[in-house]
Parts: sequence; C-alpha cells; structure tokens
Amino acid sequence: MNFEEHVGKTLLLGRAGIATPQGVVCTTPEQAADAARGIGRVVVKAQVPAGQRGKAGGIAIAETPQQAEIVAREILGKTIGGYAVERVLVEAQAEIDREFYAAVVTDVASRSPLVLFASDGGIEIEELAAEKPAALRRAAVDVTRGFTAADAAELLRGLGLGAAEAAVADALARLYQLYRDHDAELLEINPLALLRDGRVVALDCKFVLDDAAALRQPALVAAAAPPRLTALERRGTEHGLKFIQLDGNVGILANGAGLTMTTMDVIAYFGGRPANFLEIGGDAYTKAEVALDLVLANPGVKSLVVNFCGAFARTEVMAAGVIRSWEALRPSVPAFFSIHGTGAEEAVKLVRERLGIEPYDLMEDAVLAAIEAAR
Repeated sequence: MNFEEHVGKTLLLGRAGIATPQGVVCTTPEQAADAARGIGRVVVKAQVPAGQRGKAGGIAIAETPQQAEIVAREILGKTIGGYAVERVLVEAQAEIDREFYAAVVTDVASRSPLVLFASDGGIEIEELAAEKPAALRRAAVDVTRGFTAADAAELLRGLGLGAAEAAVADALARLYQLYRDHDAELLEINPLALLRDGRVVALDCKFVLDDAAALRQPALVAAAAPPRLTALERRGTEHGLKFIQLDGNVGILANGAGLTMTTMDVIAYFGGRPANFLEIGGDAYTKAEVALDLVLANPGVKSLVVNFCGAFARTEVMAAGVIRSWEALRPSVPAFFSIHGTGAEEAVKLVRERLGIEPYDLMEDAVLAAIEAAR
C-alpha cells in the first residue's frame, strides 16, 4: 500500500520529531499561490506515489506566488508513473548544505529490517548502489533488541558528518521506530538534508505499508493513495479476488498465495514468464469461472498452468469448479494440470474424463510443458 509524500511527512515523520519543511497541500493553482504568499520561496511538488517526479516535470521551484500558480497549473493534471496529479505540495525552499539518503526496508536476504544510509543523497539510490556500492551502508536489525541512536552512530562512523552526526543518528533511530510501529515495508527519506543553519530536515518521504497489516493501521489505510489497477485487476477486486496482471505469457490458476508464488517462481526459474498472480484460495469452486476468465482475458496468455494442492481444501472440489468453468468458457489455450493432496485421485480422474487432459505427476513437468506451449 503506497502513500503520497505529504502523508508520510504529516502522519509519520512530523509526529515522530523528524523535522520537515513548512508545506501546504493544494488542489488548484490559486491555492498554490495563496500558500506561497504565506510561506515565501517555495518548491511545488506533484503528489503521486511514484518515483522520479523531478525527471517527469513534477517538481518546480517558485520564487513568487505568481510563479507558484504558474508551475502548479503546469503540474496539476500531468500523468506521472501512471498516476494523474490531483494535488501538489507547496513547500518552503531549503538552504541545503549536504544531502543524505536514509531508509529502513524489509530485507529478504537477511530476513530482518535493514537500515540504509548514504552520505550522497538526492539521487536515485539504485544508481548509487550500482556505481559506488561501498557508499551505501547497511545495518541488519535484530528485532528483539531494536535499533538505537548508538547503533546509528556506529553505522555513521567515519563518514565525516561532523556536528550533524548526532542529529542524523537520532533521525535514523526514529525512522526505524516508525518503520516498526507502522508496519512498513519501506520508509525512505531522500534526501535527508543538512541545512546551512545546522538543522537536519527530511525533504522527502516514501512510505509503503505492508498490506497484511492494514487492519492494524486504519488511520493510515484511510490516507493511502488509490491503487493503480488495470481493467482486469479492477474486475478481480470487484469479485473479491487478488489478481495482479503481469506481462508474461504463462497464465496461472492455483489455490492460495503461497502456491501461486511458488508456481510463478518455478516458471521464472525455467525461463518462462508468468502472466499473473491470482490468489483464489480453497473456495475455487465458487469463483473458478471468474478467475479463469480473468487469467485468460490477459491478451498475452498463450498457455495455462493449473496447480492445486489440497490440505483442508479438497482438490476434487476445486477441480470440479474449474472443469465447469472450462466447459462454460471453452478456452482455446492449452492447459497443464498438477494436482496433489486431499482428493487428488478423484480430481485427476475428473480432469482426465471431463477435459481429456492428463495431469502431470510433478509440478515442474506441468510448468515446463506450459512454457514450451507458450513459445
């Protein structure tokens, strides 16, 4: 779940004591001019949950209220990263001495939160990591003990931050606590700036909430940016299905998120390209037709993997739902089944007799056949 910059600054950073510039969210050019009259020299920034806003023309400096109105009119209505700009943040310009990069991310490799810091900020962190990997410092965090200002000071040692080191360390410790308290997947400040007056101020904020924690964070969910959905993804949402459309050519119909992701990984491992994520769960027999139609409506799909693994959910019930849907929709793409677990013997018999398709004993073989057919 993604958020616009002003939400991260207002609901997270500001409340945690991390300084941010004075700013006003505006929806019209006239409001931007009024905000600039109250602030002075400003930066007008498109509010969309997307990166590289500056390169897309979504950030502009304004020295006067009249300039703020002009640039706001140019920015509002733009499309950046697939999002229409409906709001701008009119924010006080900062007298910057140095720019840093600071973030806390969920790191799969270390299976822990990872605190990141670079003394070169304000640039794309991927570029920095590729060109100067040693410049990006990392600290994997033991969640049982947390991450303190002392830990942050150790991370910053030798970077020559001078008098700003204590303030930067304090900001990193607060950033980590925000990450934990608000169930973040990513909390990033780029740049975290040292101003000429000695203050350390967050000039940007990127916040991504773990979707699974939405029930714990109702105030944040209410302020989240609307998801950017394709027409098929919107249809899936309307039917209570978590469907993500991808650009591959091998469609996937599987029960449960874990099995679906495993199937995607196996397709990619063998050189194929998955066309979707679709979490259908054990009630496949009630949603099979909608789910199958969603997968096949993706114009890139050239073959289909149906992968069922039953525990409490019975595979013959799931297979029956897919078979009825197949007979109703009569798709032309080849399908390759892999069925295991509770009711598998009955399910395999159903697929064989009703569809004339022989399920594979191994998921890998079904995937390999689907990849070959998609070519």
